[in-house]
Amino acid sequence: MARIRGTTRLVGLLGWPVAHSRSPQMHNAAFAALSLDWAYVPLPVRPEDLEDAIRGLRALGFAGANVTVPHKTAVIPLLDEISPLARAVGAVNTLRAVEGRWVGENTDVEGFRRALQEIGLSVQGQTVAVIGAGGAARAVLAALALEGVGEVFLLHRSLDRAQRMLETLEASFPAAGLRLPPVHPIRLEDPLPEGIAALIHTTPVGMAPDVEACLWPPDRPFPWGLQAVIDLIYEPPRTRLMALAEAAGIPAYNGLGMLLHQGALAFTLWTGREAPLETMRAALQELDSS
Repeated sequence: MARIRGTTRLVGLLGWPVAHSRSPQMHNAAFAALSLDWAYVPLPVRPEDLEDAIRGLRALGFAGANVTVPHKTAVIPLLDEISPLARAVGAVNTLRAVEGRWVGENTDVEGFRRALQEIGLSVQGQTVAVIGAGGAARAVLAALALEGVGEVFLLHRSLDRAQRMLETLEASFPAAGLRLPPVHPIRLEDPLPEGIAALIHTTPVGMAPDVEACLWPPDRPFPWGLQAVIDLIYEPPRTRLMALAEAAGIPAYNGLGMLLHQGALAFTLWTGREAPLETMRAALQELDSS
């Protein structure tokens, strides 16, 4: 347990809801491992209260924060500065206080890249399918672009929303040195071509408590040649989509890898110290076994 004293530096997680988050345990284990007088606290904030919450963080002297659903885009106009990558993606997941100014960063992009590398999945020159068109999908597309993906099929229930997101990325990516690969928006129910390397689910559908929900119909076959299914949800650790993939003999991964690596990057931004990655990983695994 983190001991909070008058000298303790505070960081936290802004979201709605946040009760399911594993970030407090992960970060507090990391602070303890390095004997840092820091503490990480969950901060449930309703969408209509976000502006007040940011003012509160300033007033209370927080050193930084993570930002999760549904605030990753809404927080941007409330900050003093945005990193080029966060602006290009249109989503902020990490805040840091710098000389009284609040700076927005995006560690999800590099966190997802490192998660891909950790499972040994190369997407260079490959075709990938992404489900969703929100902040997480934007970060995934940026990561795929940096990894040299060949082309992407973007699955969504609303083609208009998917197209609007792509138009935004096409206009903003060049400023951050990113090149958007060929992306084909299609309806969720439309057929996918064979030879797709990975299917990546970026929406909250299937997250606890609605663990039986799944955007992929149980009777729909996966594309031939699919090497991996990645569901960014981590609560539950094995989603309905993952179970369907495993039943079809396809390796499936949850979002804990991305959570770990984006958290390690945020830790370093706040503290200036290299994150104790294995300590953070062990804290996440301990929650799975408890």
